[in-house]
Amino acid sequence: MPAARSGFSWIALLAFAGLAACGAPEAKAPRPALVLTGRIVDEADLLPPTLEAKLTTVLAALEQDQGPQFVIATTRNLQGRRIEDYSIDLARAWGIGSAQRHDGVVLLVAPRERKVRIEVGTGLEKRLPDEFCAKVIRETIVPALQRGDFPGGIERGAGALIEQMRRTPVASLGLFPQRPRMAA
Repeated sequence: MPAARSGFSWIALLAFAGLAACGAPEAKAPRPALVLTGRIVDEADLLPPTLEAKLTTVLAALEQDQGPQFVIATTRNLQGRRIEDYSIDLARAWGIGSAQRHDGVVLLVAPRERKVRIEVGTGLEKRLPDEFCAKVIRETIVPALQRGDFPGGIERGAGALIEQMRRTPVASLGLFPQRPRMAA
């Protein structure tokens, strides 16, 4: 996004940061607003190709080592929908995470609406609780976005989530990783 837009107020986003619920009840998968093309779905074109490749490698390693599937998505707009609904619909429609473990994560950035959401499957709620996700949005992602540094905010936010997941070994939760479903 051009530097001139970096001064936009992210007040609305901050209001939602405290409500950044990580997880939601099960429901039938709706038709996704975005097509799942890999671990990074950058419809808003916020990430340079080199960072996209780097993040894809990091997310593939997380899935191989720890089990959870993590997708980073950006959208041009939320199509008049609430970000909470949009993100959970993506996660469900895409089938992110193991159906048995419910261990998917979606980091969604909607720059036009100035909103960010971290959607976490119920199987990861102990590793990525709501309070932690809200803190990552509020203290890591939003400050970078306010400066117009979308790639940096996304990279550092994803890094904070990955670091938190790696702190709690899968075996200690009684979960065992399965082979990845997505190609690296």
